[in-house]
Amino acid sequence: MVDLVKATKIYPPDVAALEDFSLTVDKGEMVFLTGMSGAGKSTVLKLISGIEPPTKGLVEVAGKDLTKMKAKEIPAFRQQIGMAHQDFKLLPDRTVAQNIGMAMEVSYENFRAIRNRVNELLQMLKLEHKHDTQTEKLSRGEQQRVAIARAVANYPVLILADEPTGNLDPVTTELVMKLFKQYNDAGSTIIIATHDEHIFQNTTHRVLELANGRLIATRPTLQP
Repeated sequence: MVDLVKATKIYPPDVAALEDFSLTVDKGEMVFLTGMSGAGKSTVLKLISGIEPPTKGLVEVAGKDLTKMKAKEIPAFRQQIGMAHQDFKLLPDRTVAQNIGMAMEVSYENFRAIRNRVNELLQMLKLEHKHDTQTEKLSRGEQQRVAIARAVANYPVLILADEPTGNLDPVTTELVMKLFKQYNDAGSTIIIATHDEHIFQNTTHRVLELANGRLIATRPTLQP
């Protein structure tokens, strides 16, 4: 599903966010990327999503070489990916329902289907009472849940989540992780960048540790 081969990302003037980074994630796998702030976790997700091109190296997703993808092909490619950004990227003057619904307009023609899907996600994330609230009036934890709902709304084959529990309490964190597990069990490939060790301390999935833009360790996991 995802292949990065010796991927390097250098930002001006000469800041190496990633150096010779290689990663293979199989279809249907869930993987955690961990490390201190600035380790390169977010950059990995940006390369995989096509938000940023690598300075050098290969980035391949679902059999497509992103380094050779034409600009006109990128929108269709991104429709297959659900991205929960660390800074949420919500439309502040739109309601919770509108923010989630917009993500589905390219996939659903039926307004009723969009409405039902929005309501389903809001119930799953305990946000049904915020349906008509503008997102700028939400707490950061609520905004984070809206961003996650938008990311999974289209049943994407690949879900990328950047610090998805950073503003959540333990109860809500468990709720979000159950949601990710549900999508992973249904076949979605999921890559989660996080510094919160609590969400993977008992996992059976791979945990990859980054530092200074390099992979430094693959943590042992529990047997299923």
